[in-house]
Amino acid sequence: MSRISTIRRSRAKSVVMISALLTVAGGIAFAASDKYAVKVPGGLSFSEFKGYEDWQTVGVSHREGVIAVILANPVMIEAYRSGIPENGKPFPEGSKIAKIHWDPEKSADAPAPTTVPGALQNVDFIVKDSKRFADSGGWGYAAFEYDTATDTFRPGTTSDSPPQENDAKCGFACHTIVQSKDYIFTAYPKR
Repeated sequence: MSRISTIRRSRAKSVVMISALLTVAGGIAFAASDKYAVKVPGGLSFSEFKGYEDWQTVGVSHREGVIAVILANPVMIEAYRSGIPENGKPFPEGSKIAKIHWDPEKSADAPAPTTVPGALQNVDFIVKDSKRFADSGGWGYAAFEYDTATDTFRPGTTSDSPPQENDAKCGFACHTIVQSKDYIFTAYPKR
């Protein structure tokens, strides 16, 4: 065997090894950032809310240490526009809400003191599916905590604030106080 053949074979092995390593690294990076693969055990999956980032805003909220925007899918927006829940009717099946929580921070650019979203804390989801969630007012709930260091989401747990039981009923206890509004806190304000 010639020296040139040995060098070519060695280079070919190196190319194959580098390609394999890049494929594995790319797969790991994709898996770490694929929020749509995360699921609450026995409950909702992030993938059930794919596209939530483009839903219309219902409202915003602010409490100590948290700023939030509440988004709804087109089914729920149409229900709000028709007067639900103030008219006493329930939201239709397939209604969905996403609530995104951030740390509040002062804007470095606004001309007046302004609070804006800072670091992402978590994303909560709610879906109306009376068959699937008959024992929680017809609604399924999920909370997904965000880890800035790894750019990943994970299901909320009992050690989070507020604690999450890792099932589709995690938000039901809090929402029972608005049972007369079909378990939804956020009203659709005048625009």
